[in-house]
Amino acid sequence: MHIVVLVLFEILIVIGLSRLVGIAFRWINQPLVIGEIVAGIMLGPSLLGMIAPGVAASLFPAEAVPFLNVLSQVGLIFFMFLIGLELDPKYLSGNLEVAVLTSNVSIIVPFSLATILSLLLYPLVSNSDVPFTAFALFLGAAMSITAFPVLARIITENNLHRTRLGTLALTCAAVDDVTAWCILAVAIAVARNGSIDQQAILTIIESLVYIVFMFTVGRWFLKRLSNYYQRARRLNQLTMAMIYGGVVASALITEYIGIHLIFGAFLLGAVMPKNEGLVRELAVKTEDFVLIFLLPVFFAYSGLRTQIGLLNRPELWALCLLILAVAIVGKYFGTYIAARFSNIPHREASALGWLMNTRGLTELIVLNIGLELKVISPLLFTMLVIMALVTTFMTSPLLELTYPKRLIRKDIVESDSEEIDTTVVNVESSNCSYRILVPVANPSTQKGLLELATVIAFDRRQNSIVNPLSLIELPEDYAFDSTPQEAEKMISQRQQELQELIHRLEGAAYSQIQPIVGITNNVARETTQIAHIEQANLILLGWHRPAFSKNRLGGRVGQILSTADVDVAVYVDRGQQKIERILVPFSANIHDDLAIILALRLLVNKDTCTLKILQVVTDKHIKKELSYEVQTIMEKLPSSVRERIDIETVEAVEPIQAVVAASEGIDLTIAGTSRAWGIERQTLGRYTDQLAIYCRSSLLITRRYSPVTAHLTSVIADMHSQVAS
Repeated sequence: MHIVVLVLFEILIVIGLSRLVGIAFRWINQPLVIGEIVAGIMLGPSLLGMIAPGVAASLFPAEAVPFLNVLSQVGLIFFMFLIGLELDPKYLSGNLEVAVLTSNVSIIVPFSLATILSLLLYPLVSNSDVPFTAFALFLGAAMSITAFPVLARIITENNLHRTRLGTLALTCAAVDDVTAWCILAVAIAVARNGSIDQQAILTIIESLVYIVFMFTVGRWFLKRLSNYYQRARRLNQLTMAMIYGGVVASALITEYIGIHLIFGAFLLGAVMPKNEGLVRELAVKTEDFVLIFLLPVFFAYSGLRTQIGLLNRPELWALCLLILAVAIVGKYFGTYIAARFSNIPHREASALGWLMNTRGLTELIVLNIGLELKVISPLLFTMLVIMALVTTFMTSPLLELTYPKRLIRKDIVESDSEEIDTTVVNVESSNCSYRILVPVANPSTQKGLLELATVIAFDRRQNSIVNPLSLIELPEDYAFDSTPQEAEKMISQRQQELQELIHRLEGAAYSQIQPIVGITNNVARETTQIAHIEQANLILLGWHRPAFSKNRLGGRVGQILSTADVDVAVYVDRGQQKIERILVPFSANIHDDLAIILALRLLVNKDTCTLKILQVVTDKHIKKELSYEVQTIMEKLPSSVRERIDIETVEAVEPIQAVVAASEGIDLTIAGTSRAWGIERQTLGRYTDQLAIYCRSSLLITRRYSPVTAHLTSVIADMHSQVAS
């Protein structure tokens, strides 16, 4: 019982640390799996064993490690089943000739370089018990592999699956995956038999026979399962038991043949009919336990075998750097050269090279098999783990450098324009003098937010654009919902919801409301990036209460307020049906200036609007005049607009109470972020969001980024030109 309790305690620590480190890595825009792998290494001799060897020995004694190994193998079997399940033939439908050439060259070049490198490494980090052929094959497979699940996640999160580059990368990765697993199967057969002898050839032939059997008889049987699902529309426990039993049986058959357990599980997933509902239900029912419970155990088990302390001499680190360089150069240039040969532009070919350089968890699986078969030593295993981490870690920043989001957005827009109306979209975008970005989290509840945006934006010339922005945050890494096809369905559904919302607006210029829908792993960061790319004049946010804070300006709203390099306004909607009477409390700062300027824009756009500017004077403060900028703007307004402005001064001990009282009978109060109104940008502190709580009208909270931003210049110029004519 003691060993069972110990293993359960180990699992508890592994799951907790994996989640924490994984989340930390997500914050720096890295795949969750990198953090989980690092967490596993932290629990091993590379960190815990070095700083607290006694704790490490007590926590992970030798007698407990085999139990972790069993759990990790079970996790790998079902993870490989998921990979095969999600490897849809549709990925092979486009650019297949280019993808086959690019993928094969991206394997041949690093494989060849790895074989040459084997001549140097074999006498240094191996021994005579390991056949050179098996050593070279394993090193070649390790250098050549691309992690399809991690790559698919990166492509989806960057919305590349909606571009030509993303489609090509997915196709290349799918071909690469199949080819690399075949190479690995041959390497395992050779390693287990010592050389390419009669037994090894027999193992390869038996493997081919089993593959043919699965794609004929196995597929026929699974097709009947798919037909059953079509009728029942659900998978009951008996059916799930049969499928899981099939996964284990297939894994045992490939192990018996002489390759490895994971191939049988992968093969069953690959031949499973890609019925949309069947695949989704299988994935949803399987992935949570595998990804949350079993895979972290595999990472911990790998971490216990990773000993960075073995690299204790400068020449060993030099070898490690050489391995890393060969891996990067071989994969990147192999992909780049083949892509350029296929007439792919330089930038896309370079981005494709970095994408194909992603190795991640798939590499870790290969390395563990090699270490288990004693083909690679613990020292080489550690070097290759470092290579896998570095090459995966570098993918996202190098992709952003090579193929920045502004180009991805452009490619997506151009692709969508072909289906809509390129003339309308392009002309309006080029003539646009004012743009508001409106993050919409829930289209069914944010009609008021979008209506306010259109009232602020659309002037007499109708040369403004409102971009409803709906960003879909994906679930954790490897989840079925994060596959490109599922992400595309979520995007299509959200686009439809936004279109329905737009058509519910009253009197809006529909052609000038252009939705933006995308995938992200950080809504706040992506919103600020899109605002910068689209050159928005204003971000108009809906009120949002964070889960762990009472402050309405906390959470994502607080992040955008703090980081966006454009003006931001936060709308607290009280459900007013119209905006006619506007109140702006004034305390003489640039955020109040923005509040007045937006109120003036509403006055210009709506002839029925009236504005009251309320200056609250206390015993401690004297009356403050409007800023020079605001006075100058007001002087340029036509008399028909100025006569609807009322500037009032009141004396009050508590300014917030005075504003709350004045908001009675008002449709919209616009206030700058200011301590005077109890609405500061900080998420913590004595002052929180008093006006947001007690204001009796709808409230718009403004935060100005730069006085240079002009919200009224074009409108005033147009009004004067109309008067002159």
